[in-house]
Amino acid sequence: MIVRPASRLEHVREYYFSKKLREIAEMNRSGVPVLNLGIGSPDLQPPAEALERLQRHSRQADAHRYQSYTGLPELRAAFARWYLRHFGVSLNPENEVLPLIGSKEGIMHLAMTWLEPGDEVLVPDPGYPAYAAASRLAGAAVRPYVLRPGNGWLPDLEALARTDLSRVKLMWLNYPHMPTGTPASWAFFEELVAFAKRHRILLINDNPYSFILNDRPLSILSVAGARDVALELNSLSKSHNMAGWRIGMLAGRADYLREVLRFKSNMDSGMFKPAQLAAAAALEASDDWYRQLNAEYRQRRRLAEQLLEMLGCWYDPRQVGMFVWAGIPEGQPDGFAFSDEVLHRARVFLTPGGIFGTQGRHWVRVSLCNPPDVWREAMRRLYEAGLVRQTQANEVFREKRTVEREF
Repeated sequence: MIVRPASRLEHVREYYFSKKLREIAEMNRSGVPVLNLGIGSPDLQPPAEALERLQRHSRQADAHRYQSYTGLPELRAAFARWYLRHFGVSLNPENEVLPLIGSKEGIMHLAMTWLEPGDEVLVPDPGYPAYAAASRLAGAAVRPYVLRPGNGWLPDLEALARTDLSRVKLMWLNYPHMPTGTPASWAFFEELVAFAKRHRILLINDNPYSFILNDRPLSILSVAGARDVALELNSLSKSHNMAGWRIGMLAGRADYLREVLRFKSNMDSGMFKPAQLAAAAALEASDDWYRQLNAEYRQRRRLAEQLLEMLGCWYDPRQVGMFVWAGIPEGQPDGFAFSDEVLHRARVFLTPGGIFGTQGRHWVRVSLCNPPDVWREAMRRLYEAGLVRQTQANEVFREKRTVEREF
């Protein structure tokens, strides 16, 4: 290479799925297509009102112009109504809601707005890899905080408080948690807010999974005093099956959002107007729409659990969200080896938990973003590849037929 890349990339690796999808694409060219049970890319349809509005507004004369850096007033107002209706949080749509081109964009904006060399940032382990990557790109030192099943996959705030937090400026959170499916509680959020105030730390809760198989959507902003120390990211990618649309938002205090806008306004030129108007329609989806969505995910969840049982994995049935986090069978060295064995013997891909941090080493994650027929085909392949005993397979398939009758 004639020109060396910037040194900031030295500690940032290519995203795991970026590399793995190339390997899977090569396998697809050379034989039976791989069944990808690992990536959380929703395959279901957005609300019909959103599709209709996108089509209608795309034909209008002014649809294709540059748009405001702060999003359309209609979209900000829709986000505010959505938060009030489902989370009980009142937001001023004029200055406490900032639409984003997906919440992943927001992670980078927040890191670049608040972090610099010399700062430290608390990152969950296991957790979404983008938190650490964005923090390192901003020049900050990453301090993982360990999440363990024995503590319900929640941080030990007392243990953290006994460490030197003087250089910690920001703490990434993600509840309901990905990959473990752990929901938050009101009491836990209250403890976090008190912790952040004592140590002058900005909390960022990434909250895209609240509506999937979760009866109690909760926002950290509903806690008294949270706005002094917390911001919240949200997204329509998972809750409304609009991942490719790249519609997200940041909610919180107006002065905090103004700081983020200083950076964001140098990075983009607004969002496609018809997509914003369609997103506003999606946010008005009825309770029946969410119930139907979760009925589909509930069926898939049962099939996913049966597949994991065939493999000898174990899981917590209280998880929420669109993934199942499962411990690998005894005798397996780690989730990477286990995932590769299943991939190359049965052409079924499971996400190794180690990509989310050291605490995920002995876990795998499956996504519910495949229809029931794919799960059934995956189970058939596992059986034919000899990855499950016949007696166990028969028991699972008998259970599967019972589940199918229920639906």
